[in-house]
Amino acid sequence: MNTDQLQIRRAGREDLAALLDLYQHLTPGAASPTLPEAEAIFERFQNYGSSGIFLAELGGELVASCVLVIVPNLSRGGRPYALIENVVTHSGFRKRGFGKRVLDAASEAAWQEGCYKVMLMTGSKRPETLRFYLGAGFEQSKTGFQKRRLPARAET
Repeated sequence: MNTDQLQIRRAGREDLAALLDLYQHLTPGAASPTLPEAEAIFERFQNYGSSGIFLAELGGELVASCVLVIVPNLSRGGRPYALIENVVTHSGFRKRGFGKRVLDAASEAAWQEGCYKVMLMTGSKRPETLRFYLGAGFEQSKTGFQKRRLPARAET
């Protein structure tokens, strides 16, 4: 299939079933919300202003996605910042640049909203994953800390 036909767009309610399937490539076997639960969560997410779930679609199939959250901010002259989470590429479509393209679209949306930075964290220690984020323009320049209620995802 021609990779030039890749379309990047924001998710709509009609994408939720396919998105939940795609998330199985992020954490295989993980519990998913039911479709009605996902719809309710998506409706709440829509209240986050310019935030969005970005999708890469090829031939009608979702092949990559990430979530962008724009956070209002009182420092940095009132400029917001952005968080990226749930970065995933379908295992059958990796190493073709789709993940990078969806991250580029999310980052561009953040810049258009006046964000002064875009952050993401990964729990992966795999060199290829770290190279992926570096190649997508992110720098490994901060120390991350977290508190968790769910255990960290095991690397596969």
